[in-house]
Amino acid sequence: MSTNLQRSSNANRISPKTVEIHIRRRANPDSPQYWERFEILYRPNLNVISCLMEIQKNPVTSNGQPTTPPVWSMNCLEQVCGICTMIINGRVRQSCSALVDNLDQPIKLEPMSKFPNIRDLVVDRSQMFDHLKRVHAWIELDGTHDLGPGPRMDQDEVQERYAYSRCMTCGCCLEACPQYDGDNYIGPQAIAQVRLFNMHPTGKMTRDERLEALLQEDGITNCGNAQNCVQVCPMNIPLTRAIYEENREAVVHGLFGWLRK
Repeated sequence: MSTNLQRSSNANRISPKTVEIHIRRRANPDSPQYWERFEILYRPNLNVISCLMEIQKNPVTSNGQPTTPPVWSMNCLEQVCGICTMIINGRVRQSCSALVDNLDQPIKLEPMSKFPNIRDLVVDRSQMFDHLKRVHAWIELDGTHDLGPGPRMDQDEVQERYAYSRCMTCGCCLEACPQYDGDNYIGPQAIAQVRLFNMHPTGKMTRDERLEALLQEDGITNCGNAQNCVQVCPMNIPLTRAIYEENREAVVHGLFGWLRK
């Protein structure tokens, strides 16, 4: 009986389960990076965003030192916008869909390394959008006139285009790409959008402009075929197929495009 009472007493003294989180921080773009450790109480179905919000409410490190609240980006919380992307335990992914129950502890959070780090886990991804501008990743519209139904598309092409349209510009493919550093390679994300719009019946009118962008010094020829991009894409976009198709299209354009001039 005494043994059972002792076990019950020891169980009551067990501390609540906690989650240990290490965050790689930076006060501003010119300051050095450093690590801080935090602990929060565990509860079921926690994701990384929930952990960061708990730390933000009470920004005290695991050794009891008060600190500034961690800074990160978030929006939709449904793995649609891509803005909460960060490196979690060494892998680039969205923090809204990263569940604590599926992660090894301590959970290590770092900003993406291929983009300028502004503060803590926040990065400047504007270079991705600059690349989309370069490849003319949109369809031109000449007013809103009623021109009747548009041209019919083959269903296989429709399904392929839909896959490319799911891109949320999160930057996972660029973070994983060994060739990408923002300057010497335009990256798989922009190439896939070229494929998306070049397949569109109306988008084909500006097809050559997109291919010219891919033939620049930092264009598609700099792809090293590592295929890391397709491994980390959270939307399962067929990036390697897009690179293959647009590489072939760009080569044909480069060899024979001058004949149409």
